[in-house]
Amino acid sequence: MNVQPPRPPAQGRVRVSAPRTLAHHIPSGTSVSQEVAEQTAVGEVMVRSLIRSQLRLALVVAAGFVAALLLCWALVLWLPTFTDWRVLGIPAPWLILAVGVYPLIGTCAWLYIRAATKNEDRYRDLVDEK
Repeated sequence: MNVQPPRPPAQGRVRVSAPRTLAHHIPSGTSVSQEVAEQTAVGEVMVRSLIRSQLRLALVVAAGFVAALLLCWALVLWLPTFTDWRVLGIPAPWLILAVGVYPLIGTCAWLYIRAATKNEDRYRDLVDEK
């Protein structure tokens, strides 16, 4: 038996690279945009992924809106003195519901559109041929 003694550990950093770094890229016969247009299994997965991300975004924004409305309700419920406040003769809870909710709706809509556009841009980047 020819047993060699173990090597001493290397000094400093050692660079490790993947074995396929020199492999040639072989272009596939079809592009992702073709897969989506022809409604193949890959195209369906891509579209389903976009729909799922948009649904997730809509649920998160809706949950945030509902949480903000529940916070207003909790404010009225837990601070009974708040219901006695009046601004120009109008009870404060009514003012919050009548006027204060609209900026909240606008903010939620703006955040949703911004995030949905980002989702669609990412999808387009995946599908478009580059």
